[in-house]
Amino acid sequence: MSGDRGKGLAQPSMLNADLQETPSRYESQKRRDWMAFVQYLKSHRPPVPLSLCNYSHVLDFLRYLDQFGKTKVHLQGCMFYGQPEPPSACTCPLRQAWGSLDALIGRLRAAYEENGGTLATNPFASGNIRVYLREVRECQVKARGIPYKKKKKKKKNPANNQMKGRKRSGSSMHSS
Repeated sequence: MSGDRGKGLAQPSMLNADLQETPSRYESQKRRDWMAFVQYLKSHRPPVPLSLCNYSHVLDFLRYLDQFGKTKVHLQGCMFYGQPEPPSACTCPLRQAWGSLDALIGRLRAAYEENGGTLATNPFASGNIRVYLREVRECQVKARGIPYKKKKKKKKNPANNQMKGRKRSGSSMHSS
C-alpha cells in the first residue's frame, strides 16, 4: 500500500457544494450512500481514515449492511432452498439483494472519484469487490431457485423505426 492513497479526498460536507440546483434522485442517493460509508469508517474501531480505506473495508461495509436487508436468502439446509415461492415462512436470514449491492457499489465508486480519489486507488473498483458481488448473486440465485438472466440491450433497427413513422403518418390521414 502506498502512503499517498486517497490523499486530497474532499470531505463529505463539500459534496455538491457548488451545485445550486436540486440534485437528481441518483445524486441524492449517491450523496447519502457516501455519507453512510464515511460514517461507517469513522465509527469503525479503530476509525479508518479515508486515505487508508481499501477493499476489505468495503467488503466489511457490505456485510454490515446485510442486517438491514429485506431479501430472504434460504440456507442450503433449509427445506425451501431453491424454491422461488416457498409455501410458508422459515428462519433463514434476510440479506441485501444482489442488485441493491451492485447499484450501491456503482454509486460509491463514482462518489469516491468525485471526491478526489483516483481510479487507481478506488477501493470500490477492486476485483475483490466484483468477485464478492458475483458470489452474492450466485448464492441468491441458487437459494431462491430463480435463474439470473442478464438483460439484453434492445437493438435499434432503423428499418423498424421508418416503418413506425410511416404507419403514424399514414394513419393520421385516415383519422380526419
